[in-house]
Amino acid sequence: MSQKTKTTTSKRRRFLKKAAATGALATAGLLAACKPKESGGGGGGKTVTLKMQAAWPSGANIFFEMAKDYTRMVEEMSGGELKIDLQPVGAVVKTSEIGQAVSSGALDMGHWVTAYWYGKNPAASLFGTGPSYGLSSQEVMGWMEYGGGRALYEETLSKVGYDYVGFFHMPMPAQPFGWFKKNVTKVADVKGMKYRTVGLATNVLTAMGMVVRQLPGGEIQPAMKTGLIDAAEFNNPTSDSQFGMQDVSKHYHLGSFHQSQEMFEIPINKKRYNSLSPKHQAILKYAAYSANSDNYFKALVRYSNDLAKLMNESGVNVYQTSDEILAEQLKGWDKVVKEFSAKDPFFAKIINSQKAYAKKVMKYLLMNQPNYRLAYENEFGPIASVKI
Repeated sequence: MSQKTKTTTSKRRRFLKKAAATGALATAGLLAACKPKESGGGGGGKTVTLKMQAAWPSGANIFFEMAKDYTRMVEEMSGGELKIDLQPVGAVVKTSEIGQAVSSGALDMGHWVTAYWYGKNPAASLFGTGPSYGLSSQEVMGWMEYGGGRALYEETLSKVGYDYVGFFHMPMPAQPFGWFKKNVTKVADVKGMKYRTVGLATNVLTAMGMVVRQLPGGEIQPAMKTGLIDAAEFNNPTSDSQFGMQDVSKHYHLGSFHQSQEMFEIPINKKRYNSLSPKHQAILKYAAYSANSDNYFKALVRYSNDLAKLMNESGVNVYQTSDEILAEQLKGWDKVVKEFSAKDPFFAKIINSQKAYAKKVMKYLLMNQPNYRLAYENEFGPIASVKI
C-alpha cells in the first residue's frame, strides 16, 4: 500500500469514528428527551395534590389531628409524589355538603363519618352507627372488607347519588352515653330528657322516651350551658374535654349501645381517583389501613390520659352506664331495626348481612376471649375504685 493510500485510509477511519461518536451522543440525547420523567420525589415531575376538607376544626382537635396523620402517611408512602391539602370544617362547604362536594369535584376528598349523611338514607348509619349484635367497630370494619359490607356500602352510595370511592380508618371505641346533670341509673331517670346525638341513635333514644336533638359538635357545650339540652354525647374523653363539657357537667357515663361502633369515612371523587396511577390509588387505600392502627393506638393513650384529667383535675364523676339503661337501648334498637326494615327492603338486606357476620364471628370471639376484667381487677382491685 502506498503512503498516499495509507493517509487517505487513516483520514477515513478518523471521520467514521467521529461520526459514530456524534451519532451516539445524538441518540443518547434523543432517548433522554423521550424518557418519561418521574413524578415528584426528586424526579423533576409535577407533584399530585388533592384537596380534602374535614368535618373537624383545626387546632387542638384530635379528629383533625388523625386526618393529618392520614395525609402525612400518604405523602411519606409516595415519597412526596402525592400530597393532600387538608382544610378544616367549613373551609369550602358545610359539613353536610361534603359528600356532594366530593361527588361533584368541588373537593377531591373528605374526612367525616357516614352518620353525617344519614339524612339522605338511614342505611348510611349502618356503616358506623348501627346496632351492635356484639360487634365492636373493629368487627364492623371486618364485615366491610370480608363480610360483604363494601358492596352494600357502594350500593348505598349509588342510591343517594354520591359518586365517590370510600375508604375507612380509626375503629372508634364505644362512645360514652355522655354528660348528664346527675348520675342516671334507671330508664325513668332519662325519660323526657333533652339529649343530643346523631344518626340512627336519634331514633333509638327517642324510642327510650328521650327528646333528641341533633346539633353540630361545636354547639353541644353552649346548648347544655343554656339549658337547650339536658344531656349530650359527642365521642370520647379527649374530644369532650376539648369542647369543655366538664364545665357544664360533672357526671360522665361511659359505655353505651347508642353508638357502640363507628369509624372515619374518606370519600374520594371517583373521576379524580381513576385518573391517578395504580401506585397512587394503592397508597390512598393502604395509608387508610395504616392510619387505622396508628389512630387506634393513639386514641387509647390519649383518651385514658384525658379521662384521668377529667377525674383528677376537673372533679368529674365517671360511671359505667347501668345494665338497665343498656338493656333498654337494645330494645330501642330492636324496635328501630324492625320499623326501618319493614319500610325499606334494602335496609333489611344490610341488617341481615351484619347479623349473619356477627352470629358467626362474634361466637368465636366471645367464646375465645378470656375475662380481661378479671385479670385487671386481680392486679389493681375493683375497677370502680381504681385511681388513675
